[in-house]
Amino acid sequence: MGQVRNILFIMADQLRWDALSCYGATAIDTPNIDRLCARGVRFDRAYAQGATCGSSRMSFYTGRYVYSHGARYNDVPLRVGEPTMGDHLRRAGVDTYLVGKTHSTADRAGMELLGIEPDSPMGRRHLDAGFDTVVRYEGLHPDGWSDTETAPYNTFLRERGYEGENPWHTAANGGRDPEGRFVSGWLLRSGGYPAIVADEHSETAWTTDLAIDFITRQADRPWALHLSYIKPHWPYIVSAPYHDQVDVDSLPTPNRSDSERGAHPATGAFHLARIGRTFSNDEVRQTVYRAYFGLIRQLDDHLGRLWAALDKMGRTDDTMIVLTSDHGDYLGDHWMGEKDYLHEEAVRLPFIVADPSPSADGLRGTSSDALVESIDLVPTFVDRLGGAADDRWLEGRSLAPVLDGSTAVVRDGSFAEADYGFREMRDHLSVDAPRWLRATMVRADRWKYLFHELYEPQLFDLENDPGELADLGTDPGYATIRSDLRSRLEEWFRRRDVDPLVPPRRLGRSPAEGGPLERGIAIGYWDEATIEEVQSRNAARP
Repeated sequence: MGQVRNILFIMADQLRWDALSCYGATAIDTPNIDRLCARGVRFDRAYAQGATCGSSRMSFYTGRYVYSHGARYNDVPLRVGEPTMGDHLRRAGVDTYLVGKTHSTADRAGMELLGIEPDSPMGRRHLDAGFDTVVRYEGLHPDGWSDTETAPYNTFLRERGYEGENPWHTAANGGRDPEGRFVSGWLLRSGGYPAIVADEHSETAWTTDLAIDFITRQADRPWALHLSYIKPHWPYIVSAPYHDQVDVDSLPTPNRSDSERGAHPATGAFHLARIGRTFSNDEVRQTVYRAYFGLIRQLDDHLGRLWAALDKMGRTDDTMIVLTSDHGDYLGDHWMGEKDYLHEEAVRLPFIVADPSPSADGLRGTSSDALVESIDLVPTFVDRLGGAADDRWLEGRSLAPVLDGSTAVVRDGSFAEADYGFREMRDHLSVDAPRWLRATMVRADRWKYLFHELYEPQLFDLENDPGELADLGTDPGYATIRSDLRSRLEEWFRRRDVDPLVPPRRLGRSPAEGGPLERGIAIGYWDEATIEEVQSRNAARP
């Protein structure tokens, strides 16, 4: 194993942490992801900072909490001028590229204000979350929508004989029932049928091919690549033979309890929303889960191709590989579907780091209980590339000490934020200002506490109730614990010392050490002799 020269940052959209065999899944095997675990450290308590694609990814990309970067939901733009992973790694000497999805939205008002043209290099980087784009692919082209982001894949499909205006839908995310009739992947019942597209032409295969081609063309240049897969995100439909490889009897038992229904206004709104009602049906859940596991198995097989290509090119021994997700998927647990909230199913992440540094040799193939966050990746990458993390912006912490075995602790609490006023849930809650439908989570060693802007808090004992089925948020016997956790949450808000726009020379210096006097601004001095005395003393400082 050598030092870190390259970064391969892999994200699989909507991949649950417990859907991989290295994390205990029994319905499928993921041998290639398991191989990555054997070469690195599996983090068992890693958390997203946002409960949706957009908010979570912007935390990954900026190294900042959702409250700090402001892109708190899908299609909420990241402000122009917010440094991202690409900016931080370029300062460390490595260009940073994208293959796949970012879910970033441009701050077009800010660009217009600053005179930044969208087609300029600076504008293009902002549009693509700070990456230099190889191929951006958002994996979404409903009929009637512009296929600007899906066009490269649709072009690929047409060149291989898949006809139609939108083969993303009619081939890659569509199938045929036993009578040969077309079925749309948007319909959950279609998950039981194979996608029309062949596996080698699937979104996952195509994205992998793009990554392999990119790495092959880098020759001797160091690089960082964000390889961002759209699957196993919906539509839940997968090519043969992956569509029927999972036995219904092997599927996980739903993690839910009748006592949860309507017990809290926030989760009650999720239960009433269409996605919650639909996924509460066992037939729906089983059909979708089989397709979901099939998509994961397909992903694992194509990652095996990627590992083989890295081995052949000699890149395995100098490339740090991280595999994670932006969030999970409820799949009927807690009577809910999709994500958007703060149960473990949604915000706990698969998080595997294979570091080729010799200092990381001692912990290969092990797991860590450290509480880590998505925002830790940027400072970790900068650290391993030999750069200096810009602490004015970055709120995460380098995981290098954990990977090297010098510490087992990163922090004593992890934090995440959820906005549930953007979707149907707000229609089931009688509030005048949906913007306040927010929850903030602190996950301590044993406890998870959710603070709501409008409702009572929620509390879960993850030691005795890992499924989060018993809400202790109003139980008088746990008042002290709730108070302590609320204080920790308030401290988290108060202690933020990230002042990104304050020049470093202005921090930690008193006027007696120079300050305004260096610029001829004399504040609070009695006469010239006093000024001369201070100037003389400052000049004598080492």
